[in-house]
Order: sequence, then C-alpha cells, then structure tokens
Amino acid sequence: MLARAPIDPNAKLLCVSYAPFRDSQTPLQPTTHIPAEQIAQDLAQLAKISDCVRTYSIENGLDQVPAEAAKVGLKVIQGIWLGSDRLKNANQISTAVHLTKQFPSVITALVVGNEVLLRGEMTTTDLAAIIRSVKAQVTVPVTYADVWEYWLKNREIYDTVDFVTIHILPYWEDFPIRAKFAAIHVNSIRQQMAVTFPGKEILIGETGWPSEGRMREGALPSRTNQARVVSEILQLAKAENFRVNLIEAYDQPWKRQLEGTVGGYWGLFDSARRALKYPPGEPISNFPLWKWQMGAGLVLSVLVFAVAGLTLRRRPWTPRPSSWIAVAVSATTGGILLGIAADKMFYESYGIGGWLQWGALLAAGIVSPLLCAHALMRGRPLPTLLELLGPREGRSKSVPTFLLGAALIVAALIGGETALGFVFDPRYRDFPYAALSMAVIPFATLALNRPQEGSRPIAESVFAGLLAVSALYVGFNEGRDNWQSMWTCAIYLLFALTLWRARAVQIPK
Repeated sequence: MLARAPIDPNAKLLCVSYAPFRDSQTPLQPTTHIPAEQIAQDLAQLAKISDCVRTYSIENGLDQVPAEAAKVGLKVIQGIWLGSDRLKNANQISTAVHLTKQFPSVITALVVGNEVLLRGEMTTTDLAAIIRSVKAQVTVPVTYADVWEYWLKNREIYDTVDFVTIHILPYWEDFPIRAKFAAIHVNSIRQQMAVTFPGKEILIGETGWPSEGRMREGALPSRTNQARVVSEILQLAKAENFRVNLIEAYDQPWKRQLEGTVGGYWGLFDSARRALKYPPGEPISNFPLWKWQMGAGLVLSVLVFAVAGLTLRRRPWTPRPSSWIAVAVSATTGGILLGIAADKMFYESYGIGGWLQWGALLAAGIVSPLLCAHALMRGRPLPTLLELLGPREGRSKSVPTFLLGAALIVAALIGGETALGFVFDPRYRDFPYAALSMAVIPFATLALNRPQEGSRPIAESVFAGLLAVSALYVGFNEGRDNWQSMWTCAIYLLFALTLWRARAVQIPK
C-alpha cells in the first residue's frame, strides 16, 4: 500500500513535540547538555512544517528553546517536568515561569507535569496545588498532560487547568488499535472527553504512530502505517476543528533503552540525517531499498543452488528428489527473507549487545541454507551439539559440519533467549521471525531428509521443550491478530520438532 505523505506542503502542522537529542545523546545522562546551535538548526527546519513545538522539560539545554524559537517565528508550548524530587520540581517551575515572562509572545501555554499521575510519582492533591501555584505566577493558559484514562481517574485536576491536554496513542492502548482504525479511535476518545469535561478546550497533546518495532495484537508499526495514521488524524482535526500535537518531530534513539525499538521511531524526521521521512509527492514504502534487498536475496538463492551443485559434482551420486526439494525450500526462504531480516537488524539493533545478537542471528540465517545444501548433497545429517561440544573422541573433524553446528548453536541460544523473553518480559521485545526462519527452515529440511539413529541428546531435548512450551504460551498471550508473534511461534515449534528429532551416535567405549 502506498500511503499519502502526512506533511502538506501548503499547510503547516499546528504543533509537534520536540526533543533535540541525536545519536548517543540522551536525557538519561544528567550531564547531557544540547548546544544552542543544534537546537537552532532543528527549529529552523521545523519552522518550515509547523507553527509550534511542544517541549517537556527545561533540562539538558531545553531552556534555550524559547529564545531560538523566537528567531524563526515558532510558538512554544512549554513543558514543566514533574516527578518525585521536590527540589527538581521547584527548579523546573521557577525556570519555566521565568521563561514565560521573558518570552510572552513565544510561549503560548505551560504544561505543568507530563504523565506524572500515570507514573505514580505524585498525588492528585500535590499536583493540583502545584498547578494553582503556577497559574498564580503567569498570565498564559496552564494545563496538565496525561493519558486520557488518567483524566477520567483524576477528575479534580479538571477544575485547576485552563484547558485539558490528553494523550491518545492507539498503538499503546490496553487493547491496541489497528492503524486503519486509529484516527477514528482518536476522534472518538476526544468526543468522549469533551462530553466528560464540558466548558474547556480539549487539546490532544500527543498522538501518532511508530514506523518501526514489534506488533501489539493487530497494531503494526510501519512506515506506511505511520504516514496513514498521521494523515488521517490531521484530516479529521481539520474537518472537526480540534487542536492536535503530533509526537514527535525527530526519532529519539535513546527511548529504545526504555521502550525497545518502537520507542525510537515516532518521529516525522529520522534522527541521524534529520531528513523528512515522507517528502510530499514521493511514494511511501515499508522497504524503500527493496531493489537492493531483492537483489541480495536472489544472489543468496543462486549461491544455495550453486553450493548444492558443486558439492554433488565432487561426490557423484544421485540424491533423493526430496533433497533437491529441501534445497529449493531453503534457497527460496533465504532469498525472500534476507532483505527483511537485514532491514530488521538495522532498525532493531541497539547498543553493542544488540548488534552482536541480531548480527549473529542474521549470519546464522545466511550460512544455514548454504551449509545445509552442502550436507544434503553429501548425505550428512544435522549435527548434534554433542558432536561439537562433547568428548574429544566424538567430535566431528569436518569443517562444514563444525560450521553448521556453530550456526545451529547460535540459532538455539538466541531462539531460546528470545522465547523466554517473550514469556517473562515481552512488552518491548521484537519478534525475530525473518532471520530465525532463514536459519531454522534449512535445519528442519535437513533433519527431515537425513534422520540419524542413536539416543536423543539431553541438550537438544531441553531446548526443544523450552521452545515448544514458550511458543504455546506466547501465541496465546500475544493473540492471533499478531502475525509477527504467530509466525515466530510457528518457527519456535518447527525448531523444537527439529531438535527433538536429533539423535547422537553412540561412541564406542
């Protein structure tokens, strides 16, 4: 599907959330301070597409935003970050109040606290008292921002604010909303809140959609879905005449440390190049580099068949037709999924550990069909872990067998780790369906074609049980609408069956 670019070149956005952090910059490091020049570059760019920016704090150099915004004609909805630290709260309030008085034509409103009730860091009574105190010191409108449900749970805050600021994030709802229904959901909640809190304006302070990350039930992060949701919400806002602030201006890599891959990809601009993701008039695709990805996949497919053919030439015999079918399945799987797996590795790898993990799994996915094609044409079975890690006299001396076993170990370890992660801590984890499929399907076709006699190894049995039980639980927990989960669970079960069929040759005493 080709979605419409959400940025209309003939009309500016009402407002967009702004955080200046790039690359390794993070507010999680208290000493981080963003220079004014960097903020000025961003705001000059944002002034071309928006009339306003919303900030959340005055720390890390964000107190410089109003001054730089004034230079490019941007308005600012100034945020005051509140938490459990009273001293920091007092500093945030005093600085924000000072900025409001210093830039009365730039700061149009103060947001006193952002989701502090959601985080449970402040009581409703204390928050209401702070809001009243701030209102007494400034002349601009004052509000509080939180997820829409928390306004319903804390209605007394309504009496203290000049307007109500709600966050509606369809992807993060307790019952996630599909992209095609996201805009309708946002408008429905806005109308419900308008009825519940009459007499005051309802500002949608945060709404949007992620372009990368894991599915939640039927809610799929993607480039086309992000463009679609943002476009449809803006169309509704214009038709229904309500104010909306999009989250957010730039992708924020640091959020991935807290929220996984999906946290870092809510921006209209990418973080590194500061380039607009969806230039007006250009088609939008989930895989803009699809030609290169398809080409790499074709090369891998050809290599798999080439390895099989060359191996057969060195050992002339007639393999069973099922062996060639297995080679074809492995080659096709690898060819189709290589581009997807590489794309996922690029966007989902965070930190050295993440790059090592997903890089190792992709490497296993690439070599697995090649090595399994070699084993099929040589008439060799899938090696067991005992052949690689067992007693010296039982270890295989074949280099291809050793490499195939190493790929099997990598896939088993990462498969087991991710399966347990989805059981015990699934919220922010990505589904490794593409690279894991590239690795596991060739293993399975080899195991089915080349059964081996002997005893069932303990290690393979443990991994098989872990993967099977985890797959059943995860599939139930994530729901049938989550195709990423269902695909991953199917591969876990196939891997479990493959490992369960493994047999170790008895070593003579």
